[in-house]
Amino acid sequence: MRSRRPLRDLLPRLPKPTDTPAQIRQKLQLSTKSGQDAAQSAAADPARAVSLLSEREWFAQINSEFAAALRQLGPRFVVRALHHAAGEPLLCVRLYVWASRFGQRFARDRSVRRALGDALWRRGPVVLSAALVADVRGCGCEVSEELLCVLVESWGRLGLAHYAHEVFVQMPRLGLRPSTAVYNAVIAASVRAGAVDAAYLRFQQMPADGCRPDSFTYNTLVHGVCRRGIVDEALRLVKQMEGAGIRPNVFTYTMLVDGFCNAGRADEVFGVLERMKEKGVSVTEATYRALVHGSFRCHGKERAYRMLSEWIESDPAVPSSAYHTLLYCLSKNDMAKEAVEFVKQMSKRGSLLDGTTFSIVIPCAVKILESSDLCELVDDFIKKGGNLGFDMHIMIIKSLLRCKDISKANKYLSQMVSDGLLSSVASYNMVVDCLAKAGEVERALETVKVMQESGFSPNLVTFNTLINGYLKLSNVHDAKAVLKMLMEHGFMPDVITFTSLIDGLCRTHQLDDAFTCFSEMSEWGVRPNVQTYNVLIHGLCSAGHVNKAIEVLNKMKMDGITPDAYSFNAPILSFCRMRKLEKAQKFFNAMSKYGVSPDSYTYNALIKALCDERRVDEAKEILLAMESSSCIAANQHTYWPVIGALTKIGRFSEAGMFMNKIHRKTAHLGSSACLRVGALKNWALGCTAFQGCNEFGLVPLKPIQNNLGMQHLKRLAHSGEISRTRQMENIEAVVMAINKSANNHSFVARLAKPLKSNSDQTW
Repeated sequence: MRSRRPLRDLLPRLPKPTDTPAQIRQKLQLSTKSGQDAAQSAAADPARAVSLLSEREWFAQINSEFAAALRQLGPRFVVRALHHAAGEPLLCVRLYVWASRFGQRFARDRSVRRALGDALWRRGPVVLSAALVADVRGCGCEVSEELLCVLVESWGRLGLAHYAHEVFVQMPRLGLRPSTAVYNAVIAASVRAGAVDAAYLRFQQMPADGCRPDSFTYNTLVHGVCRRGIVDEALRLVKQMEGAGIRPNVFTYTMLVDGFCNAGRADEVFGVLERMKEKGVSVTEATYRALVHGSFRCHGKERAYRMLSEWIESDPAVPSSAYHTLLYCLSKNDMAKEAVEFVKQMSKRGSLLDGTTFSIVIPCAVKILESSDLCELVDDFIKKGGNLGFDMHIMIIKSLLRCKDISKANKYLSQMVSDGLLSSVASYNMVVDCLAKAGEVERALETVKVMQESGFSPNLVTFNTLINGYLKLSNVHDAKAVLKMLMEHGFMPDVITFTSLIDGLCRTHQLDDAFTCFSEMSEWGVRPNVQTYNVLIHGLCSAGHVNKAIEVLNKMKMDGITPDAYSFNAPILSFCRMRKLEKAQKFFNAMSKYGVSPDSYTYNALIKALCDERRVDEAKEILLAMESSSCIAANQHTYWPVIGALTKIGRFSEAGMFMNKIHRKTAHLGSSACLRVGALKNWALGCTAFQGCNEFGLVPLKPIQNNLGMQHLKRLAHSGEISRTRQMENIEAVVMAINKSANNHSFVARLAKPLKSNSDQTW
């Protein structure tokens, strides 16, 4: 039953008899205004609008609730509602149709059209069916040109350019005439979908429909042909564009830059930049990014770096954005030495790096620079006003600790404190972890004391890090002291604490104490995890107690802990070392029963053990199973034992097949990497002596050392002992010899027989 409100609660809202007429009007106006505000706030709810769109009489309901407030809410409200309805693209179309009735302000708003296009693309496609047209017309509206353009754009993004052309042909049925905007939408959809020919067809049809191409039309076509590397056609379009009185803009020239790079003509890009200067078009960062990325894509990293360095040195007006992009590409292509050299060149020219760019350089610098050179580079950056962030400080300190340059590491650690970068327990813990992993546990302990003096109390992570650091140094005594300190601070050891202790005890061969510690975990209410069991299994296997390790593995499964690949790797490797391959294979097969996938370490250990026992066929089966696995990629260390075993038993054709696989896998790494994994190393495994054969430049039989490489080949070539036409493609030449020797009983005799050569092949 509805409760009655006391009369005194209603009296304050009523006009008092003593109020003047002006006061009464003011109160009534305030009451009316508050009611309007409440109604407006209710009408500003986009979720409510979206819920109405799914009703049968959606148009009438949304019109009655939101029509009055929409003009004040503006396009932003429509965008918010489109985001709410993004999962239902048909509702998005309904919302756009309704909002378009309130003028071009909503229909042509870029943010509204972008939100609608994204919804149609992510959850589309939305086809222009008869039902959709009837739904639009049922509310007294028509499919507008703007809606059609958005639909066409979504079809292009979904690769449905053909459907866009079909709808374009049927535009008269919708009561629409072709316009430049619709043509642009169809052309852009075709280019995006890769149908450049269809885009040209519509472009040529535009004058017949009385439509004049604009800059968007030409830029879209230029983008399409440049993406394919047909830069000459792009230049023709630019000339046609200028002839039509349309001035090319920065987008046009940027696409030309990308087109020249795609066509393999990156050297001509600088002419485009000169052309931009002549035409008074400002070069943007996007243009420079296209130039730098395109040069690396076109010429390769070494040549691209030389070309861009010369360009930057010759043109002092090159902005810093070009430097930053070049540094990014150098870092991405593992050109650490070149990146550091370029930074030094920039410093000489007075160019300043910002923190973001310098954070790209630091990972390169720590790879190749000595500690003194690294500090010089960093100090110069700070001297010029640069600001090192927390992550860069940590990276530099780690590098200096690896070089055992403790004094310089302490210098930057003190600088972190003075700069206020150590402002939380987490930041101090990262420094402590960095020092502990480098073996500087005493310095880490001092940092904990500084941490306490700064008003930060160490937590469980801090103590676990110190314990782990001491145990890595086999210092069990100090680790126990830190454990005592942990409990004095009111913390209880967790699974990480126990795992670290067990690992340290196993490292120092105190297996009885390790088992005691493992047993005490339940007394402390700590449940061991897979890492705890793995540490114990690995420690037992390292000490030769494989059977005991298997018992721990069985207990692990009984306790409901799912083992991983690391749990099986230690027993498998131990059995392989003891040449008990049947037991190793049994464990290997048991992994699949427990849903555990072998990793590369498992495969490599078992393959090598089988090859050492000359059980090559079984090793090949495991290798083929590894290749069929999509999660693990076989590398050169996996193939070498198989190739060596095959050559030892005279199965050269099969060895050549695997050598070809290595060559294909490493071809993208460059010639130096290919030679490192080249066949010469394993060529020695297949024969104790070789060097004959005129075609291969093999001199009379002498032992070939495993370290024979490119430099030795070049020396022989210059001395005339090896034909220069046979230096090329070492791996392919070796594989050819192996393949052709498969049917011969004597491999050396096959080498002595001349082979036909292609004289046009050069190094």
